[in-house]
Amino acid sequence: MEEKEISPAVIGRLPRYFRYLGELKDEGIERISSQDLSELMQATASQIRQDFNNFGGFGQQGYGYNVEYLYDEIGKILGLDRQHRFIIIGAGNLGRALGNYMNFERRGFLFRGMFDQNPELIGSQVRGVKVMPMEELETFIRENHIDIAVLTIPKASALNVAKRLVGTDIRAIWNFAHVDLDLPERIQVENVHLSDSLMKLSYSINRYEQEQEKTAKKRQTGVES
Repeated sequence: MEEKEISPAVIGRLPRYFRYLGELKDEGIERISSQDLSELMQATASQIRQDFNNFGGFGQQGYGYNVEYLYDEIGKILGLDRQHRFIIIGAGNLGRALGNYMNFERRGFLFRGMFDQNPELIGSQVRGVKVMPMEELETFIRENHIDIAVLTIPKASALNVAKRLVGTDIRAIWNFAHVDLDLPERIQVENVHLSDSLMKLSYSINRYEQEQEKTAKKRQTGVES
């Protein structure tokens, strides 16, 4: 049987489901209906059911969803039932902030190494992990079975570093450099542009203000007439 193709929109919602279910699990909630989950997530119950039906449904009519079971199953779909070792390339402010984020370990992402080409940063530590020179990159990846590389380096360096990573056993790149990487299919790439998120936020502010202005004008016109 041919495997069903899941839309990127559905995949994009899975981490959010996982996060909310984790919070419910921590609160000791054992069951939840699609309607209650929809109110919590501000999504329609129909959309939630359709999303889950892509993976078999998980629920029973009149019973709802078993929170712990659903949390575990979505975790498996996301590949969070196994550990991933990652390194950070770029020991600047963003790289250090990500290295200090301890919640990664809770999700099975293990911070194993940090690299930089700046001699002043080499030898310093981030949460007990020493910053190493770029010359040691390939050897470290091979000897420590690293799965994921996180790039927090300037655009000018990112393409060259990415080419080096292609020659290793790296399976995925979380890319914060301001350039989209187009690499062989075997290496999964998630391009993250922080400025894009800010611009989306700016758009939302602008749209809200325009709607407020339209509403104010309508009210004013109604008063004048």
